[in-house]
Parts: sequence; C-alpha cells; structure tokens
Amino acid sequence: MIELHHLNSSRSRRITWLLEELGVEYTVVRHERDPQTRLAPPTLLAIHPLGKAPVLRDNDTTIIESGAIVDYLIRHYGAGRFMPAPHSPEYERYVQLLHYAEGSAALPLLLKLYVGRLGDAAAPLNPRIESEIQNHIGWLDSQIAGCDYFVGNALTGADFQLIFIAQIALLFQGPQAFPNLAQYVARLEARPAYARAIMRHGA
Repeated sequence: MIELHHLNSSRSRRITWLLEELGVEYTVVRHERDPQTRLAPPTLLAIHPLGKAPVLRDNDTTIIESGAIVDYLIRHYGAGRFMPAPHSPEYERYVQLLHYAEGSAALPLLLKLYVGRLGDAAAPLNPRIESEIQNHIGWLDSQIAGCDYFVGNALTGADFQLIFIAQIALLFQGPQAFPNLAQYVARLEARPAYARAIMRHGA
C-alpha cells in the first residue's frame, strides 16, 4: 500500500493530485506545520531524518524529493501515462522540466519568501531576487503560451512539478504578472482529480 506523508501548504499537494490522477489506492498521513514557526513537526523526523515532506512509502521503498516521487509513481503506476516515451522527441524536454522546477525555478521564490522576513534589511537583495523571478517565471510563462501543458499535448510529470512553482509565483506577483501561467493554473486546478485531492487532503 502506498503511504504518503503530507504536510499542509507544501509541495506534497503535487503528490496527492498525482495519486488521484493515477487512481491508485493510497493512504495519507497528515502532518501540520507549527503555527508560529511554520516548520514541519518532529513527527516527520521519525519517517525520514530530514524531517521534510513529501515522503512516499511503498512497501519497503521510501522516497523523498517531490520530483523523485513523481518519477517513481509514474514509472511504477502510470501504465504509460503522464510521461513521453523514452525515445520520443518530447522526452528530453520532459526530463529537463521535471528537474527544472526545483533545481532552478524554485530558488528565487524561496529567496523572496525568506528574505521578506528580514524587513528593511532585505532591501539590497530585493532587486536581484525580483530580476531572477522575472527571468525564470517569465520564461515559464512564455513556454506555456498557447499550450495546455508544458510537454506535448497531454498532462505529464512536468506539470505536476511546475504547477506548484506557478501557484507560488502568482501568489507573490499576482496573476497579471504572468497571464499565461494564470490561465494554466486555472485549467489544472479545474481538473476533477485536483479538486478531489484538495477536498480530501487540503492544500
């Protein structure tokens, strides 16, 4: 049985959505952030020493990192769905975007989140952070223009990874800053499986 350790307001909502799209049986162990520090609770340390979510357990296999979890679930339970064929023209773009979400695109957004807590002391850093947000999120906005998905004509693991990036960027910058991403997020959030994941397990 698949067991997902889920933390509220985190990347793990990507995984609950993917599990709903896959239609597999799974259980969720929910963890709540400390309301003051916003950090994960110590109970996650009992699951993995890093104390981060998501963590996936599938029988004797334990996997951390949302990108690795997305890849694992699609390869083992996707039955050919949610990824291009390995030798297709779209496959390299798929792998690139699967890793780009956390490898590059997330960094300026995380910096904005953490540096924003410094108040006036953050002023010297803000122009560079905003420039990097425009660089990375602006590129994603251009890549989704006129397209329903980031790779080919179907939902893939790249979308499960990138929707979280797009949602955070729109929260910080507003939908008018990245109109193509705003439309993209609205389309994906309207999917029945996404709605089920949020209804059953929260954001």
